[in-house]
Amino acid sequence: MNDFLEKTEQEYAGEHDRPLKSYLRILSVYGGAVATGVAVAALTGRRAPERVGLMDLALMAACTHKVSRLIAKDPVTSPLRAPFTTYEGVSGPSELKEEPRNAMGELLACPFCLAQWTATAYAAGLVFAPRFTRLAGLTMTAVAASDWLQLAYAKLMRSTE
Repeated sequence: MNDFLEKTEQEYAGEHDRPLKSYLRILSVYGGAVATGVAVAALTGRRAPERVGLMDLALMAACTHKVSRLIAKDPVTSPLRAPFTTYEGVSGPSELKEEPRNAMGELLACPFCLAQWTATAYAAGLVFAPRFTRLAGLTMTAVAASDWLQLAYAKLMRSTE
C-alpha cells in the first residue's frame, strides 16, 4: 500500500511538491473526527436538527468565515501556525502572510481550507450544545461585522483626506 501511495504521489506531483500522504493523514483525521462525532451522537441519543433555519445558516456562515480567518491569518493565533509556516509579512489589516512548510501549514494558513473544519465543528455544536454554539456563532458574527465596519470606517477616513 505504501509503494502504491508513493508511486501515486510521484506521478501526481510531477515536478511539484504535493504531499499526498500528508493530505491523506489530514483527511483521515477529519473523517475520523466526523465518524466519532456521529458515533457519540448515536450513543448519547443526540439527533441532528430536523431543519436548519435561515438564522442558523447565517450565523454558521458568518462564524465559519470569521473563525477560519482568525485561525489562518490573525497575528495573535500565529503561535498555532508557527511550527508549520514561515512568516512572510503582512497581507492586510491585522492579517499575516505566511508560507506553509508542509501540508499542516497549508491547512492552518488557508481560511478556505479551514472553513470545512470550522463549519463541521459548528454543525456538531448544534447537535451537542446548540445554545452555546449559537452564542459562539453570534459572538463571531459580531466580530466579523465589526471587522467590516472597521474597514469601511478606515476607507471613509482615507476618502476625506
